[in-house]
This record gives sequence, structure tokens and C-alpha cells, in this order.
Amino acid sequence: MTEHLRIPQTRDDWQARAESLKASLETRAYIDEAFVDAESGATLTTINPATGEVLAEVASCDAADAEIAVAAARRAFDDGEWSRRSPGGRKAVLLRLANLMEAHKHELALLDTLDMGKPVNSSLGDMAGAIGCLRHHAESIDKLYGEVAPTGDNALGLVLREPLGVVASIVPWNFPLMMTAWKIAPALAAGNSVILKPSEKSPLSALRLASLAHEAGLPRGVFQVLPGFGHSVGKALALSMDVDCLAFTGSTGVGKQLMQYAGQSNLKKVFLECGGKSPNLVFADCKDLDKVAEHAAGAIFHNQGEVCIAGSRLLVENSIRETFVEKVLTAAEAMQPGDPLDPESFMGAMVDQAQYERVLGYIRRGVEEGATLRSGGKALDGPGLFIPPTVFDDVTETMAIGREEIFGPVLAVFGFDSEDEAVRLANDSDYGLAAGLWSQDIDRIMRVTRKLRSGQVFVNNWADMDQTVPFGGVKQSGNGRDKSHHSLEEYSDLKSVWMTLVP
Repeated sequence: MTEHLRIPQTRDDWQARAESLKASLETRAYIDEAFVDAESGATLTTINPATGEVLAEVASCDAADAEIAVAAARRAFDDGEWSRRSPGGRKAVLLRLANLMEAHKHELALLDTLDMGKPVNSSLGDMAGAIGCLRHHAESIDKLYGEVAPTGDNALGLVLREPLGVVASIVPWNFPLMMTAWKIAPALAAGNSVILKPSEKSPLSALRLASLAHEAGLPRGVFQVLPGFGHSVGKALALSMDVDCLAFTGSTGVGKQLMQYAGQSNLKKVFLECGGKSPNLVFADCKDLDKVAEHAAGAIFHNQGEVCIAGSRLLVENSIRETFVEKVLTAAEAMQPGDPLDPESFMGAMVDQAQYERVLGYIRRGVEEGATLRSGGKALDGPGLFIPPTVFDDVTETMAIGREEIFGPVLAVFGFDSEDEAVRLANDSDYGLAAGLWSQDIDRIMRVTRKLRSGQVFVNNWADMDQTVPFGGVKQSGNGRDKSHHSLEEYSDLKSVWMTLVP
């Protein structure tokens, strides 16, 4: 649609491309291989949080639309054009989709930036992750084998892997298209029909993806997109008796509701990746404190802190604490928010007014509870929903800013004197999505890594992962896993076959 324009390099380039793109936004739902208005005719407004500008009125689906989409997905699954297609055949289509996404990556990145306020260079990084995810699962599907069970000569035992059926994927607004890829790539590769519900705050890239999926050759009903609110279309999908699986990334509260809906309906599988309050442990023996401080600041201020695995709790050994916090403050100064269309901006705008007010409310609460505000703390003047990097020191375990997920650029600093105290502080959380550990002592690294209750531990890095390792948490951070071959396993069922052989 806009890829004929030259590759954008400056803010002016991106602004010109944005103006061109706005005239051709797809705003209708994609149901049963057609772009259609919601059955009710209802729409929702999507707004650019960096400017307050209305971008579009997007179809707002509800239970009636969900019923139509689920029926189409079930027909597609049962007819077998996709579900029974050879793994190599599905691979070819998904690779075509990945190539189309690559060809349109600037357009897709721009849609996410306009929709939720993230810096365009960050959105481009998301596109690389989304495309890589699709290619990884496409290439994996014809390399996963079934099993032959060990038996005597009078029997043959087989373990077959089959697609689940209809998968409803509900994705968040903070990484709109990358989270979409993490959900739909393994589900489609395994042979399922997928209904995607993007966040009502960031639906535009998902709707553009639908047209690319059609162009790539996904059969009718195999991939559909239903924009709308969680309490309407999301709830309808979760309660549907003909949806076999719910895959969700979002808040812990909504995740708990979805599990209840699954129990109230057909006991569908539910895979959840929920909230986090991730600890980042810095021991005095780590080298190059300046570099570690840059990573610690990036771990919380990347994507405006609107990251489930954000390193929002910084635990620092007291012998280096004051020195290290000063270095974090210096690093944060270079991470100020700016125009999301400026490639030089590290942070962008908060996604909407509600999230903006939520973050400012936590900042006020941190001051009221007695934490020491070291930087930031006030919204920037002018248009747009911008909050600078905010650092609190002297945080205790009883303070809300040290316990609750804020989902914004707010860092809570704790001190510790011993390894045991560090582990206790790190694990004293309802969440267990990620943890960081900085040390040069390999014995300590192995001890602490094993003691941390977390789905993933980053040692001397923060979030330096690729598609080969699973992503997900424990405790109230959820139970599902994205990425790697383990996610392919989640989107399939095992069927045991026992054959008695006639001697």
C-alpha cells in the first residue's frame, strides 16, 4: 500500500509516510475471507497517543460476529484444506506470509507506532521479531516427528500429534504485531484455524496482516481478525463451546477471567502469559558497572516501560548501591521520550489516557509511601501522553510501587547485603515471569539461578533471547509458553494408537 515510497530514514520521511498511510487504513473485521463491518455496525475509536489525533473508527465486534467467525473456523478445520495439508504445504504458505511481512515491514511498523505510541525504530525491531517467529515455526513444522512406543512383537504403539481445532488468540497492545506472531505462528503451523482478537487499543496492524495472509494463500476461514473489546467479543470467544483453545497475553486479572470462562464452557485449553514485576539483581562483583547500568535502565524504560518482563525491580548490593544508582540515573537521562516518528527517540508516548493516569497515580503513591524520588516523576508538557524515566530509591517490600505491576517507566530500587537476602526479595512477588542476574561468580550464578522462581533468567544480559527458547512465566505470570518448539507442542494434541499384531 505504501511500500513504493523510499525507505524512511528521518522523522520527515516517517511523517510523510504516515500521512500517505492514513488514507488507506483498513478498519473492518476480517471474517470468513471478507472484510466486513461488525454485525451491529458499532465502531471503536483508535487514537494516536503522541498527538491525540483520531486515526480511525474501527469495527467493534461482539458475540454475533464471534459466532460467525467460530462457525467459519470450524468449517475450515473440518474440511481439512489446511488442517490435513502436509507439513511442507503449510510451511510454504507461512513462508510466503513471512516474505510479505518483510516486504511491508515499514508499513506494519508505522501502524503499530501510530496506534500505540512506541518509537518507530522499536516497531521495526518488533517486525524483525514477528517475521523471524513466523519463519521459525514454518521451518520447524516439517521437522517434528511422532513417536513409536517400545512394545513387544505382538503390538505397535504410535503417538500421533494432531492440531487442536479452533484457536482464539487474544493479544495485547504493547507489542501488537510481534505478540500476534508469537501466538498465530505455532497455531497455524500445527494446522489449526485461528481467530485473532487484537487489543482495542492497537488493532490496525492485525487488520493489515489479514490482507497479507489472504495474499499468501491461507484458505478461507483459517485466519480471521475480530477487533473489539474484551468484555464483548473476547468474552464471547472464551465462552464459545466450539473454540478448542484460548491463547492470551495480557493482565493477570483478565487471565483469571478467561480460565473461569473456559471452565464455564467446554474446558478448552487456556495458555496464559500474564503480568510481571521482574527483579534485576546486581551483585558487587559484576564488571563494567556503566554497561550494567545502561542495561538496567533499558530493561525498564524500553517501550515506555509497557513491557510484561520489564526489569521494574532493581536489587543492588548495598556496597555499590549509591554508585550504581547514579550510573542508572545517567543512563536514564539519555532515554527521554520523544516523537515516536523520530528514529532518535528511545521512548514514545503512553498508549492512552487511562494508562497515562495509572502510571502517574503510582508515581504519586510512591512519593506518599516514602520512597525517594531520584528522577522524573512528572508528565511532560505539551500534546501527547509522555512520561519521562522515573526512578525511586529506598523502596521497601510493602510499597505498591515495589509490588504491583505499573506497566510504565517507573523503576523501584531495593538494596541487599547478602545473596540469601537478594533471592528472598526477588522471590517475594506474586509474579514469576523473568529475572535478571549480574555477577562474575559462576558458582553464585548457578546457585541463584536455581533458586529464582521465574520462567526465565537472564544472566549478564536482559532479554537477549531468540526463537529457540520458550517464553513464559510461573505463579501469577501465567502458564503458557510462546516461541520455540514447545509452543508448537501446546497447539497440538497427542493421540495414542495401540495396534495388536497377529502373529
